Amino acid sequence: MAVKILSVDDEVDLELLLTQFFRRKIRKGEYEFLFAHNGLEALQMLLKHPDVDIILSDINMPEMDGLTLLAKINEMRNPAQKCIMVSAYGDMDNIRRAMNSGAFDFATKPIDLEDLERTIEKAIEQINFVKAAQKDRKELNDIQADLSVAREIQLAILPHSFELKMPDADRVEIFASMHAAKDVGGDFYDFFRIDDERFGFTIADVSGKGVPAAIFMAVSRTLIKATGLRGLTAHESMAIVNDVLCGESVDSMFVTVFYGIYNIKTGEIDYCNCGHNAPYIMHKDGGVEMLHSHINIVLGAFEGIKFQNDKMILAKGDSLVLYTDGVTEAEDIDQMQFGEAKLERVLGELTGASCEQIVDAVNSQVHAFAGEAPQSDDITVLVVKNK
Repeated sequence: MAVKILSVDDEVDLELLLTQFFRRKIRKGEYEFLFAHNGLEALQMLLKHPDVDIILSDINMPEMDGLTLLAKINEMRNPAQKCIMVSAYGDMDNIRRAMNSGAFDFATKPIDLEDLERTIEKAIEQINFVKAAQKDRKELNDIQADLSVAREIQLAILPHSFELKMPDADRVEIFASMHAAKDVGGDFYDFFRIDDERFGFTIADVSGKGVPAAIFMAVSRTLIKATGLRGLTAHESMAIVNDVLCGESVDSMFVTVFYGIYNIKTGEIDYCNCGHNAPYIMHKDGGVEMLHSHINIVLGAFEGIKFQNDKMILAKGDSLVLYTDGVTEAEDIDQMQFGEAKLERVLGELTGASCEQIVDAVNSQVHAFAGEAPQSDDITVLVVKNK
């Protein structure tokens, strides 16, 4: 596109000089000249042509002088629009005022057109730089807006109501939270009714961060729920999900998963740990112990893998606390990690607490520990309690 130059001068001879000197660039479509004879005409021209790039303005003009015009142009706040002021060589006070008021450069009369050409080229370089920065900023704002929408969508697909709609639901309590390190995250949690006696619950952590992890997270969550609703055992479900994810995995992404099937009537949990952090059992008497299980590979890494399940009984009054490594690997400003030992101590002080109180306490302690250090990973906690 042609660079638009508005010449503002009450000397009409300047029009002929400019069009003659820059005729080649005009013919090639590189420059386009517009002309006004005072500041008022220039403002009207700018209203009609807001895409003017360079204003070449005389300082001493009737009706509205160049300094007043410069002030009006500054009010438009367009950093990609540059003003080159023109005045007599001896008018240095006004030239200095113009430069202090934001003029890009100046030229003195009689105008040295070759020098003016170099000044215009220098102005164009600055204009192109500003426009490129404006474009980058717009693209960044667009990306930020898209990420905000993606975050809303991601949060919307996670359960927010923790009421189990099934018989004897009052025998169990469940609560969870997820705090993404970026606009969107790779952690997720979920729970869903399988039949009148059982519900499935899961917590997971996708490798990587940002949008790719969020997409892989949505796919993984959907597959786990869809497979779990078939009523298969925990390890059978994970084997099916793994094979599907292996076929869909991009850039070697994988997900660590803990999937459990809880029987409300018996308190039995059939579970399969696929490379995830081992949960903790909070006993009614205040004791805290790590839940041990077979070590299975993460989902999405290798197809055709056989998974092993484990079973446990969650006693009345006991809670099962699941979390992602964003909890234990949270760092303070000295890069010290929160760690499993501190998590055990926190849980040991929460005897008799509800699931929501446990989740809130863990999040609060992790946040207090990290202090001013930036959050480096998603933080997700899920608690299931046998009431």
